[in-house]
Amino acid sequence: MNEKIIQIEGIDPTELYGSANAYIEHITAKFPSLKIVARGSAIKLAGDETEIARFEKRLNDLIEYHAKYGHLSKSVIDQVFDGGMPQPDHAADNNVIVYGNKGNIVRARTVNQQKLVNLYQTNDLLFAVGPAGSGKTYTAIALAVRALKNKEVKRIILTRPAVEAGEKLGFLPGDLKEKLDPYLQPLYDALHDMIPAAKLEKYVAEGTVQIAPLAYMRGRTLDNAFVILDEAQNTTMSQIKMFLTRMGKNAKFIVTGDVTQVDLPHKEDSGLMPVISLLKKVDGIGFVEFDNRDIIRHHLVKYIVEAFNKSNK
Repeated sequence: MNEKIIQIEGIDPTELYGSANAYIEHITAKFPSLKIVARGSAIKLAGDETEIARFEKRLNDLIEYHAKYGHLSKSVIDQVFDGGMPQPDHAADNNVIVYGNKGNIVRARTVNQQKLVNLYQTNDLLFAVGPAGSGKTYTAIALAVRALKNKEVKRIILTRPAVEAGEKLGFLPGDLKEKLDPYLQPLYDALHDMIPAAKLEKYVAEGTVQIAPLAYMRGRTLDNAFVILDEAQNTTMSQIKMFLTRMGKNAKFIVTGDVTQVDLPHKEDSGLMPVISLLKKVDGIGFVEFDNRDIIRHHLVKYIVEAFNKSNK
C-alpha cells in the first residue's frame, strides 16, 4: 500500500474542507478505495498509487478553481472530480475584474470604472480623480489583486499619506503601526473583500502585500509591483514627485484622489492637480475623471456630495 501526505497550499484548509467538513467528506466519498485523513493543512492518503495521483490532480484543479473564482460548492467539487473545470455562468462577463471571497464578483459598475480598467491595459501610470464613493480606489485595488493572481506582478503595495481628517490621532496609545493603521484601514477593507483572510495574512507577513504610509516609500525602487497611492489630494508636490519616481521595471502605478477633500493645513499645498496638469500630455499615462454619476455607495451619498459641491464647503 502506498502512502502520501499532501500539504495544502493556496487555500485556507477550512474553506477547502467546508462547514463541518462537508466538502472533504464529499471528496472522500468519490475515492472509496483510498484511506483519506485530513488534519490541519495536511491530507494523508493511503492506497493505490494511480488513485493517489488522480486524487492529487483533482485536488490541485479544485484549488486552482478557488484561486480564480473565490468559492467552492458541492456542485463545483462534482464537476472538478469528474474531470472537468467548471466556469461560473458569469465567467464571460467582460466587466468582471476579479472574483473575490465566497464567489463575490468585483466588476466595473460604471462607465468611468470601465474606462479605468480599459486604460490599465495600455498605460503603466494612471490617475483616477473623483468624489467619495465613486469606486476609484476599490476598482484600482481589484486590478491589483487580478494582476497578482495572474502573476503579472510579484507584489501589491498600497500607500496613503498619513494626514488626519480633522482629528488628532497621534495621542492614541500603541506602537507606530497601531497609530498608523487607522489611516490605512480602508485599504485593508477592500483587500478583505477580494482575498481570503488567511491568504491575505500570509501575503502581508511575507511582503507580497504591503500597506504603508507614503513616507515609507522614500528611497525605494518598486520593481514588479502594482502600486496604488490613495488619497493623493493630501500629498504636496514634492511628496507626489517622490512617489512617482519610485517606479521601477514592470511596475503599474495608480494614483487616486478627491480634490474636494484636501486635509492639508493649507489646501493650496495639494500637489495632485498640479502634477496632473504637468503630466497631461505624457504618453503612457492615463487619466480618468470620476463624477457624481459614478457614486455607488448608499444612494444618499450622491446627494450629499452634490449638496456640498453647491455650497462650496
